[in-house]
Formats: sequence, C-alpha cells, structure tokens
Amino acid sequence: MIGKKKKILFSPLEPGKSLKKAMDYTPKEVIAHIKNSKLRGCGGAGFPTGLKWELAFNAPGTQKYIVCNADEGEPGTFKDRLLITDHPKKIIEGMCLAGYAVGACEGIIYLRAEYRYLRPNLIQAIEELKTDSLLGENILGKNFSFNVNIHLGAGAYVCGEETALLESLEGKRGEARNKPPFPTEQGYLNCPTVVNNVETLCYVPYIIINGADWFKEFGTMESKGSKLFSISGDVKKPGVYELEMGTKVQEVLDIVQADNTKAVQVGGASGICIAEKDFDQPLAFESLPPGGSIIVFNKSRDMLHVLRNFMEFFVEESCGQCTPCRDGTFRLLEGIKLMEDGRCSIHYLKVLRELAQTMQIASKCGLGQLAPNSFLSIVDNFKGEILARDRVADSVRA
Repeated sequence: MIGKKKKILFSPLEPGKSLKKAMDYTPKEVIAHIKNSKLRGCGGAGFPTGLKWELAFNAPGTQKYIVCNADEGEPGTFKDRLLITDHPKKIIEGMCLAGYAVGACEGIIYLRAEYRYLRPNLIQAIEELKTDSLLGENILGKNFSFNVNIHLGAGAYVCGEETALLESLEGKRGEARNKPPFPTEQGYLNCPTVVNNVETLCYVPYIIINGADWFKEFGTMESKGSKLFSISGDVKKPGVYELEMGTKVQEVLDIVQADNTKAVQVGGASGICIAEKDFDQPLAFESLPPGGSIIVFNKSRDMLHVLRNFMEFFVEESCGQCTPCRDGTFRLLEGIKLMEDGRCSIHYLKVLRELAQTMQIASKCGLGQLAPNSFLSIVDNFKGEILARDRVADSVRA
C-alpha cells in the first residue's frame, strides 16, 4: 500500500510500453526525464539515478554495461526478492531503458547466492521478452540491441557495495575498490558501468510512461516518489509495503499493527535504531534513512541483546580489507560483551563511541562506514536501559 495516493510499483505495467515510448526520445532525452523525476537509488545510498546515467553516457568508450544489484543481503530486507519473484519483467525493462540511455548493449543481473532458486524465474522472463522482441537483437525492430545475463554471487554481504560487486563479477575476491575512478568511468572490465538496485530499475518504466512531473507528485521536496519497505519484527502484519516518501514511523507502526513498541531499526542492521521520541519523524533522505528495511522491537526486547546480534553479523561479514572495519567491529563487539558482563565503565563506553565515529570516517567502503550506526544509535537512545542493568551499574559504582 502507499499512503493516501495511488501505488506505483504494485500497479500493472504493460510489458514493452515504456520501451516503445522511449524509442521516440533520444538517449539524452531519456536521461533528462530520469534526472527531472528526482529518482534516487533505492539500495540505500540514494544517489541520483539520472546523474549516474549521465556520467556513464558521457564516459568515453564503446563498450558499456548495466548491472542490476540483486545482492539483497541487508538483514531485515526482502523487498527485492518480492520484485524478482512477481515482477521480473519490470526489472529487465528498466535495465533495457538504462542501456538505451547510456549506450550499453549488455546487462548483468548480479543475483544473491541465497536467491539461486529465483534464477529460473528470471530466465523465463528473459526468454519471454526475447520472444516478444522486447529484449535481444534489434528490439522492437529498431537499431538497438540489449541482452541480459545472470551472475550468481557467493553469499558475501560486502558485495552489496557496488565496487565489491564488480570485483566479484570479474571473478575476484569481493572487496571494495578505491574511488575514484567511479564505476561510471571504469566499472566492469574497466568499462563505464551503471550499477542500479532492483527497485530503482523497476521505477524507471513508470517514469518514462507517466512523466517526471507525475513521479514528483509523490513524496517530499527532497525525496520524491514512493519506496518499498520490508517490515518485520514485533508486528501483526509483517510484509513488503509501498509507502510514499515522507511517511512517518508512527504511521508505519499503525499500518502493520505494532503494539507496545520500544524501538524501530530503520534501514536494516546498518541503519539506525530510534526510540519512541522519534516515531514522529518521516522516512526520507533528509530525515530517517529510507533504506528499505524496518525492524520493530516491542518493550519485551533487550536492546543490548539486539545490538550484540547486529554487531556479530558485521564481525562475520567484514571483508577484512581495511583496519577500521576489520578491527573496529571486533572491538565494538568486545565492548558489548563487557557491558553484558558488567565490566564496561562509562569511560570505556566513551572510548567505544569514539572508535565507532572513527569507523564512520575512516572505513574504506560504505558498508564499513555504516557498520557502527546501530552501536551509536542504540547506545545513545537506550543508554539508560543499558546502564541500568544491575551488572553494569555495579561496575560503574565500583
């Protein structure tokens, strides 16, 4: 569902309709439509989609690539799985439009290893689109060809970061690259490459059909359109919801029938955990990060246990390439265990906060920079609960 307005991604889409319309525009005009719509990446970073396409269009080189990031590994996120299952043709059509816009003739879907069972679904959609002349050689009888292949990942969380994903595509270890150069300059096989999230690509056909101004009717001044949210935890109605950008957290809790809520983790494990005082904040790029995952915790939950669970995940999934992330996540987990054992003083808690802030600045990739978010937000928003634990309180008094 979507706020008070009509839904977007869950509304019908005639296959090929956006492609037919796009063929009446030049590639530059297609890019202009996407830029004017203010569509931003739905994978978490929120980079302007039209600008990314424009950079790839302007990059020198005859071989360019469109990569669909279907490596949905963020804990609590399962929206892309739904799109791959029920709307695969929308994804592929969005890739075709991106290819036409930037001058690419090949697309790759990087599919999460755990989603291997969805591969036949994508293959079927590809074959049907080829049969209808909506994919492959001379699409719709025009001088535009675009093919899509599927690449299975190996289960690494870090490959959700676009440059680590590209390393994996090339058969290398999944590790983030130094930037610049950016993928739009030197991406897959050192060719200009656009990497877009599954959900981002699904919005593109609707924008081409209905126009940029139509899309901007949804959302806020800084965050246009709608967004899919995977909602789980202590709620009566978990699932994937399409909500207008700017929807407040309390409105979301009412929709999913969450009672007695203590905390809400917004943006997955790498997002932030908010307390009741912030439930009136909107989900938008200028406010709470609309990363796509919302995990709800009621008042029976121990927030220190929640934090330990998140940090154990980051210790396990750190690629180990850079010291701030590799050692920082481990030290934060050590600190959480000290809190549980009643051996973490207020002074050391301050040291851990400083370490987390350093990680946000010094980690090489976005995933390492976001890893300490849950630590900082839970410690700050639930400090009273954490320090009120008998064992910790005894340690502080000592």
